[in-house]
Amino acid sequence: MAKKKTPEINSSSTADIAFLLLCYFLMTTTMGDQSGLQRRLPPIPDKNQKVEDQKVNRRNIVIVRINSADKLFAGNEAMDIVFLKEKMKEFLANPNNDPNLPEKEEKEIEGKTYMVSKGVISLQNDRGTSYQAYIAVQNELVKAVNELRDEFSMREFGRRFSVLTEDQQNIVKKAVPQNISEAEPKDTGKKK
Repeated sequence: MAKKKTPEINSSSTADIAFLLLCYFLMTTTMGDQSGLQRRLPPIPDKNQKVEDQKVNRRNIVIVRINSADKLFAGNEAMDIVFLKEKMKEFLANPNNDPNLPEKEEKEIEGKTYMVSKGVISLQNDRGTSYQAYIAVQNELVKAVNELRDEFSMREFGRRFSVLTEDQQNIVKKAVPQNISEAEPKDTGKKK
């Protein structure tokens, strides 16, 4: 008796089907928006512009440093990250007009005068700083500004910042600016 040959499945179109499925998923899948750290960079200076020394009052700047061992320093003191937000809120708000904390200036915003802090937070880190420590510090700094904006929103508009109209949010952003400056990372662990 002759052996029966088992029928085979025609697989010549399998590659075509796989290609069509790949095309389908590439066209119908949406990629999520990349969200990063929101920072406002200074404009590019004009080439013809003369460089002038700007006088910056030292009391208006607090330097937040993270070293290569992920140790945090705010001003001249070592600090645990759980205290950073409150310290930055006090620095920016200067509720008691402390002469060691930032100056405030009167600004007219949408027809009303507000006292606006001139405070700037300068963030500096080492090249050896871990990404987790860097992001944790960033989060605390932004939380401090967001809480100050919420407090201002509640005083002025009776609602949290997130539920204000766009015009009201712009007023709050001008009255409580997010002035966070980032310096280029340094190699403090290497000898020159």
